[in-house]
Amino acid sequence: MHLTPTELERLTIFSAAQLARRYLQEGVRLSHPEAVAYLADEILLAARKGLEHPDLVAHAATLLTHEQVEPGVPTLLDTFSVEVMMDQGTKLVTVFDPIEPGPFEPVPGEVIAMEGEIELNAGREQVEISVLNTGDRSVQVRSHAHFFEVNKALSFDRKAAYGMRLDRPSGGGERFDPGIEKRVVLVPFGGKQVVHGFAGLTEGQVETQRNAAFIAAAKKGYL
Repeated sequence: MHLTPTELERLTIFSAAQLARRYLQEGVRLSHPEAVAYLADEILLAARKGLEHPDLVAHAATLLTHEQVEPGVPTLLDTFSVEVMMDQGTKLVTVFDPIEPGPFEPVPGEVIAMEGEIELNAGREQVEISVLNTGDRSVQVRSHAHFFEVNKALSFDRKAAYGMRLDRPSGGGERFDPGIEKRVVLVPFGGKQVVHGFAGLTEGQVETQRNAAFIAAAKKGYL
């Protein structure tokens, strides 16, 4: 027996759908691939039995409930398409939201925050400094940057900023526009306080590299 790629795919869908039917019989919730295989197999069968396109789409929405699939599957399965054989030839049937979500359906990947507020950098020493951009273009500084080593065009008390970073959430930062003085709050690095990269002035643990970093900064015109 020689099978075309389309026929081999049909057998794969059927096999996965049969596994899904076994799970349903045993009261086991379906995963996303299992739910897709089951829905696709039922639509392919209905098309062979002569259902028209609108009826196929409507039929797909009656096959599974949120109680028969794993939490999050209804949200993940917002759309899927399957090619079916009809009297007019091969057609693509696209189904949207075939499984009605439950009342408290989780959204995969969503962040559910605890109640209350989280204090940023709680207990950290804070240093507030004034920063003036003496350049001719804006400078962006991100929260992770060693503020001592930021762009030379920013004028501020660099020694006070040694071993410090912006007191901003991860991924945040500050924008310094030309000729505008701005006050920012800095906090010490946490953990082992090892700094590498940036302007290459520190390259190590901040306390052990302090003097060497000041000398390197002076030589390169940062101080």
